[in-house]
Amino acid sequence: MEAGTVFTSVALMMFANGVVLAVVARDMLPTLRPAARYWQLGTMLIAVGCAVFAFGASLPRTAMLTAANSLIAFGLTAYWAAVQLFNGVSPRLKQLLPAGIASFGVFWFSLVTPNFQVRVIVVTLAWAWIMVACMHMLLRREYRNASISRTILVGLFGLALAYAVLRAAIYATLGLRPDFAVETDASMLNLLSPIFMTLLPVVGTTAFLLMCFDNLRRQLETAASTDYLTNLPNRRTFAEHGVTRFIAAEQRGIGFAVAILDIDNFKQINDSYGHELGDKVLIYVASQLREVAGDSEIVARTGGEEFAVLVNCTEQFAAISVIERMRQKVEQTQFIVNNASVLVTVSAGFTVYCPGDKTFEDSLRRADQALYAAKANGRNRVEISGSLPVPEHNVRIIAQRTPYDAT
Repeated sequence: MEAGTVFTSVALMMFANGVVLAVVARDMLPTLRPAARYWQLGTMLIAVGCAVFAFGASLPRTAMLTAANSLIAFGLTAYWAAVQLFNGVSPRLKQLLPAGIASFGVFWFSLVTPNFQVRVIVVTLAWAWIMVACMHMLLRREYRNASISRTILVGLFGLALAYAVLRAAIYATLGLRPDFAVETDASMLNLLSPIFMTLLPVVGTTAFLLMCFDNLRRQLETAASTDYLTNLPNRRTFAEHGVTRFIAAEQRGIGFAVAILDIDNFKQINDSYGHELGDKVLIYVASQLREVAGDSEIVARTGGEEFAVLVNCTEQFAAISVIERMRQKVEQTQFIVNNASVLVTVSAGFTVYCPGDKTFEDSLRRADQALYAAKANGRNRVEISGSLPVPEHNVRIIAQRTPYDAT
């Protein structure tokens, strides 16, 4: 097969992938569309670059080489931008520098100082710069997840990079003439190069699409398990954790405590200040509870103004003190909106796992009953179910309030 035919074939495959991506991108989440469009742009640019190699013989050689290599280099730059946008990072203008260097290098070392080996080395270094940057972005800890498609995409960038470096090293040692043409059949590498160039535009596009759909799946899972307002686990997630703790308590004797907390007089706050402030109060209370909770505690919003907490219970008074610290944390912060101070407190019902419990719901029911008792006994307090007494110093402590401006 002739090199020109190979370039034509791979260009057609790349164009087809670009068209498919353009169609699929319309159904993606708005947050993913910019990344998909940049990946599509990169695929199309590389495809046009290959087409120029295939059909550009009638053009001035310097113009053909500069155009083809520039299109491929800027196509890789578009991939870099796509990976950044996928991770929520805005591309910067300076990222065009490697592609600009490649374009200038091809122009200079094909017209001013013809040198095939130097030209290939300059282009390879520019490609390496871009592909290493893409791999670095995909591997960064703050953006990385367990997605197999992300790992595959890193591998494809790595494979393309390894081939580009190997190709440059081989060309550099062959002693080729300054006018050597990569689009001819003069070397086996000329046939292999366009084939390897399909890795990212063809296979990489598939991996990128899978990465996008995996991101969508994770977002849906998060939405199904997280309260949209407070970003706390929702009732379903809390129940799943509760059942897990209940099974551990039954089978391995690992105790746990559960508490239900409710914002006092929340309806009055909504009626007096509006639902917008009510939402701010919910967010504020969630942040205070989360700040007190340790790594092993689960804090969830289970509905309306109600929150629930799962606590490891190696020692009962220690578990009670966690809930009491949460109550104090909410009470001691002065909630300010529009220069007005709003009193925000919570009542809590607390219980521990009992060997006679049949399900996790039994523990929840006792905590709920204790919450009703806390409301009936004056609010802004912790009540426990059963005969376990609350230590005197934990019952209700009034302290200096720290301002919290919700305006």
